[in-house]
Amino acid sequence: MIDSTYAGFSSAKKVEKGQCIAITTGARMPAGANAVLMIEDTERDGDKVTIMRAVSPGNNIGKMGEDITSGELVLKKGIMLSPGKVGVIASQGLTAAAVYRKPRVAVMPTGEEIGAAGTKLNPEQIYDINSHTVSAVINQNGGEAVMMGITGDNEQTLKTTLKEALKHDMVVISGGSSVGERDLLYKILDEAGEVLFHGIQVKPGKPTLFAIVEGKPVFGMPGYPTSCLINAYLLLEPAVRRLSNLPPRKRCTEEAVLSANISGSVGRRQFLTVKLRDGKALPIFKESGAITTTAQADGYIVVAENIDILPRGERVKVILF
Repeated sequence: MIDSTYAGFSSAKKVEKGQCIAITTGARMPAGANAVLMIEDTERDGDKVTIMRAVSPGNNIGKMGEDITSGELVLKKGIMLSPGKVGVIASQGLTAAAVYRKPRVAVMPTGEEIGAAGTKLNPEQIYDINSHTVSAVINQNGGEAVMMGITGDNEQTLKTTLKEALKHDMVVISGGSSVGERDLLYKILDEAGEVLFHGIQVKPGKPTLFAIVEGKPVFGMPGYPTSCLINAYLLLEPAVRRLSNLPPRKRCTEEAVLSANISGSVGRRQFLTVKLRDGKALPIFKESGAITTTAQADGYIVVAENIDILPRGERVKVILF
């Protein structure tokens, strides 16, 4: 053995016939050498090394260009940057890459009946749930949720908050999208922009509204927590992913046997939450205001419109959350 070399260094000596150089993993090959033998297959006595296993040219060598060759396309525009792809960028000595920024989505809860978490409620109030569930959906799908704070049922206050919210890329408003006397959202959005639809034939979540205002998409989601969250999965999630330049989310599904009869709904498609237990789908939908309906569910089933009954024992496809 005529020398030793280590990762980050190189030997100035050239290996001739009958010679060797000790080398560590990651070090540059010395001149004249064309194979590496693992130290476990040698015996050393001072500078004398006995070879205990046959070795062929090229053994245990990482060759230049073996991973990436000159001129090779390594990453395409528009792909998602996984940890491995970030590693490819770093391997080329690059310190930055051009990416799409996360769309900022204003989340605007409305209603005199809701109060902020951490505050003392009046007897007539409940805590704001929708801001947090909707924000979670946004953040999980490439967006950045911006909480606007709770806005009461006052037309001028709603207009002022909406104007501020429209500084962002998208607006999601919960509550106020129904047709009650104090549900002002449709009127305000119709005056400010174009309402593309108001009310959809689904259960839960019929009052959902969608508008374009100042070129920005605006969702008006139902105030009931379950209705709001289900429609956030169905409508808001794909919209945020599109705005984020992400591909549609592929949800996992599982087949199960329905454990109870489910009544259909005339003219409305139903999205009903279920638990999965031993190959059975247990319906757990309570009512639109019960957030535990989605918190305790594994997923939901779709019941087509105008079906009289989905019978117990029917095989159903459960779309997993």
